[in-house]
Amino acid sequence: MRLWVKDPLAVMAEGAARGVVVEGSRIVETVAAGREPVTPVDAVFDASRHVVIPGLVNTHHHVYQTLTRAHPRAINKELFPWLQALYPIWTKGLNPEAFRLAVRLAGTELLMSGCTTAADHHYIFPPGLEDAVDIEVEEARTLGLRMTVTRGSMNLSEEDGGLPPKAAVQDEDTILADSERVLAKYHDLSDGSMTRIALAPCSPFSVTRSLMKATADLAAKHDCRLHTHLGETRDENDFCLSALRCRPVDYLEEVGWMSDRTWLAHGIHFDDGEVARLGRHGVGICHCPTSNMVLASGQCRTRELEAAGAPVGLGVDGSASNDNSNLMEGVRHALMIGRLTYDATLSHTDVLRWATKGSARCLGRADIGEIAVGKQADLALFTLDELRFSGAGDPLAALVLCGAHRADRVMVAGEWRVVDGMPVGIDVAKLRYEHGEAARAFLDLF
Repeated sequence: MRLWVKDPLAVMAEGAARGVVVEGSRIVETVAAGREPVTPVDAVFDASRHVVIPGLVNTHHHVYQTLTRAHPRAINKELFPWLQALYPIWTKGLNPEAFRLAVRLAGTELLMSGCTTAADHHYIFPPGLEDAVDIEVEEARTLGLRMTVTRGSMNLSEEDGGLPPKAAVQDEDTILADSERVLAKYHDLSDGSMTRIALAPCSPFSVTRSLMKATADLAAKHDCRLHTHLGETRDENDFCLSALRCRPVDYLEEVGWMSDRTWLAHGIHFDDGEVARLGRHGVGICHCPTSNMVLASGQCRTRELEAAGAPVGLGVDGSASNDNSNLMEGVRHALMIGRLTYDATLSHTDVLRWATKGSARCLGRADIGEIAVGKQADLALFTLDELRFSGAGDPLAALVLCGAHRADRVMVAGEWRVVDGMPVGIDVAKLRYEHGEAARAFLDLF
């Protein structure tokens, strides 16, 4: 079926003033001002109340953390003490049932915010949760959310000089064997694929050199992406200098990760030389403005990184350091912190680009992130009916400056997944209750 998304208030694409035509899972035509579709259409969606943008792409999340939002033991802390407060709680409390609800809730939130593709960094596998990747894939497919699930890992416990407790880590052989398993089962590199796998040791302070190197080799073997936290805090730099005898970017190069296969979460505390090196190798950076502000981690050098050649994308980060899963709100936060970091010439189009095309580049995807012929039909449609938008002159700018946070319609691969602001096929009230009950148990731990 050929569907014309017709006559939007505004559209984030050149030569598409009268909308786009979707056939199957793809965009097959953009309709310029004063034109009609070249080929007859089967159906029309009246988008005259909507601003149409590419589906947002979230390049860093920890969906399990929806279960510990605003946790009393973790609020008002910076990264290391925050982790030390929460690691024991996550390790003891996570089980398959609670994790499944966390994935479902986070995915639903993301869709409702206009996000059509997400990368989740899951690195904690306490006993009983060995099939976490399988659960994520199942839930994402049910929701219709495009997802890169990263098989994360930790093998350096506090007994070995790391941060996580012993019960939170796995040995290297177990990690690599399960990485091979999920890659063989789920990693789909085809154009328009709904599921991909990446490999993601958690951070320099929770994994060994050996695991970092072995993971890079495995990623090359299976042609998958590499992901980790890097340069998030000054404490991390100090840890690397003390324990590894080098700065984080030097460590990245030493273990074979300095390539365009890699994208990094946060990437805040890099010096000029490191920014240039990362850009030269095409290493992607996921900017997480909300989490960076909540944890007082610092300000990402987005402009310098992008100018150096590093793809820059956006991520919500974990739902215990954000504390939600709303990428559209993250777009606005990226603009605000970016203007404080630089100046008012940082525009709404810059941050929307990071959240779409830039994020797609971080994930190694050329089939999403833009409204253009041949791209996947991943669209987010927002109305400007709320009081917050009254008086707004530029519809696209209004989404960011006036604080849009909930899409009215969301399409993934040509299918409507959000209609009238609500996710298709999801009982939101039931989900809220069940997830809330599961999360309540985490308040009683320790």
